[in-house]
Amino acid sequence: MKRLAVYCGSATPADPAFIESARAAGRTLAGRGIAVVYGGGRLGLMGAVADAALEAGGEVIGVIPEALVNAEVAHRGCTELHVVSTMHQRKALFTDLSDGFVTIPGGVGTMDELWEAVSWAQLGYHAKPVGLLNVGGYYDHLIAFNRHMIDTGFIRKQHAGILIHADTIDGLLDRMADYQPHETIFRMKADNL
Repeated sequence: MKRLAVYCGSATPADPAFIESARAAGRTLAGRGIAVVYGGGRLGLMGAVADAALEAGGEVIGVIPEALVNAEVAHRGCTELHVVSTMHQRKALFTDLSDGFVTIPGGVGTMDELWEAVSWAQLGYHAKPVGLLNVGGYYDHLIAFNRHMIDTGFIRKQHAGILIHADTIDGLLDRMADYQPHETIFRMKADNL
């Protein structure tokens, strides 16, 4: 994995553990020689990931829609900053530029990005690892809900291992490095769907 898309919030929660976990993620990725591809903002967890990776000598590639350049206060210190027209182009470029996806805490936009990465993996648009960093139990309910979708049959058994999760960034990256692609929907016969 040479580049990972990092999905996270542009907000700054009251609990400093979230910002510190974002900074730790940025430092760790840079320390492993993995470039950060992210939303291009300088605020909140986004900014914390980017700043920490840059401070550690890492490569940081921002991708931000034109309409959000001012609203999210685009990070002008990125190694590269791509300004795109739409959110769809943003997410497509995340996928094109990255070897996998790491989701750290965030809100609605972060969930949109995470579930699209999972959905596209199921279908076969990519065969890249999708990781979820469960900082302080933030994603406990989401992990349980994902398990519920598997148990009830809405996520096929072949796709149960797509969402990789861990409580530490090092543990998550190690698990993502071991990821083995699964059988995609595009390759399945109708009888198996």
